[in-house]
Amino acid sequence: MSEELVTVQLLFVDEGSYHREEIRIPGDTVDRYERLIDLLQEDPEVLRRTFVDLDRLCSAAIKVEEGD
Repeated sequence: MSEELVTVQLLFVDEGSYHREEIRIPGDTVDRYERLIDLLQEDPEVLRRTFVDLDRLCSAAIKVEEGD
């Protein structure tokens, strides 16, 4: 069984410079949290897959793929 992944677009700031990144997380984790920021800092499955520098994070949004 394949695991559905969703793309999350992240925007970071560091000393006035902005930097965008995309990460892929399991789709079933999204429904477990009311806020995306809580998912990024608390979900064990997401934390095992990636590190997000929350001090520099400005914005996080789920990317809607064409055809969805």
